[in-house]
Order: sequence, then C-alpha cells, then structure tokens
Amino acid sequence: QVQLVESGGGLVQAGGSLRLSCAASGRTFNFYGWFRQAPGKEREFVAAIRWNGINTYYTDSVKGRFTISRDITKNTVDLQMNSLKPEDTANYYCAADRVLGDLVSGPNDVDSWGKGILVTVSS
Repeated sequence: QVQLVESGGGLVQAGGSLRLSCAASGRTFNFYGWFRQAPGKEREFVAAIRWNGINTYYTDSVKGRFTISRDITKNTVDLQMNSLKPEDTANYYCAADRVLGDLVSGPNDVDSWGKGILVTVSS
C-alpha cells in the first residue's frame, strides 16, 4: 500500500501561483496524479505523470498553466499552478495507480488517494 500526503494549499489571488506537493511512502506505483473537487461538483482529473517523470498528461483546462513533476529521490509529486483562476478553487487530491487510464478516466478506479488539500483562488 502507499500513503500520499498533500501540502502547499492555501489562498491566492487570481493570476497568482501556488505549488502543491505530494509525499508518497510505501510501494511505487506506475503513475501518479492530481485530481480536484469543487463544491457541489464531481472529482475530476487534473494531471498525471509516469513514475520516472518522463511522460505527463493534463486536462485541457489547465494545459499551459499547470505543470506536474516528480522527484524520484524524494518520492514526491508536485503540481505547479500558475495563472490561477477563481474556477480553480477546489480540494486537490494526490492519487496513484498502476494504470494511466484509471487516472485519466477516474476517479472511480483509482488505487490510492491522499486526504486532499484546499486551494482557494480569490477574484
């Protein structure tokens, strides 16, 4: 099993930046990712990365603004969020899975979740 712990959330003004970090412990999964869930909405896929950091994947709404990265030595997965918009406000969750498709088409089949962290973007 793996334990995922998010950090780095908070309040930021529109147009600003925030960096989320996910510390993973336990077994190594093939893929890691970030999801978000806004109030009253379903949890949605944001970004994913292969365990070695070579391949990355993004949902269209964050392409060009968010960057996912992986530090193998520290066993962390970061999400750099730039040009933030009020609609980016949500609880952000770190996730891990053996199969990329489970992350991209998620959240129902995802193997492991963090507890989530709140990101609030004020207008």
